[in-house]
Amino acid sequence: MRTYRINEIFYSIQGEGEYTGRAAVFIRFSGCNLKCPFCDTDFKDFVEGTAEQIVERVKEVGGDCHFVVLTGGEPTLQADIHLCDMLHEAGYYIAMETNGTKPVMLPVDWVTVSPKQPFVGTVGTPSIRKANEVKVVFDGVNTPSTFGIEAEHYYLQPCDTGDKAKNDAILQTCLRYILKQPKWKLSLQTQKIINVR
Repeated sequence: MRTYRINEIFYSIQGEGEYTGRAAVFIRFSGCNLKCPFCDTDFKDFVEGTAEQIVERVKEVGGDCHFVVLTGGEPTLQADIHLCDMLHEAGYYIAMETNGTKPVMLPVDWVTVSPKQPFVGTVGTPSIRKANEVKVVFDGVNTPSTFGIEAEHYYLQPCDTGDKAKNDAILQTCLRYILKQPKWKLSLQTQKIINVR
């Protein structure tokens, strides 16, 4: 029976992008095909579970919430049609956040592409051409790009460097850019501001 490497499954508030503020169950897959310097996930720790075990855990932690976010790591490396079908059969709306380097060939309801190319070189260039939203981590140096992805929403998210002064400077640069290029919207890591997972 197929198993998946899961870093954690937890219930919290979506802190980023179009669904900011919405209650969500997060399924965080372990492992990624990129190595971003700002990644805040330890992929050494994971448990293996079947789709049935994952859905049961989602029900257990999420209660009446029927909004699930597949994240990572990189969920396209593991998530499959079987898991998505089981989540849909259980009544869940499925959102996925991907770095976009692999096509999303899954029956998910919402796709967020968060390209990492400026941080990892050309290996991180997205191959996805269409998504619901594009969320670019903005370092205040590299000019934001849509990477040719057609989307309903475009977000700039200031990079968290761990240094308050640098973060404030990046935020101000980000705000100035959005005022000049209003197709972009601001995404803050609300989960860090309100101190939740």
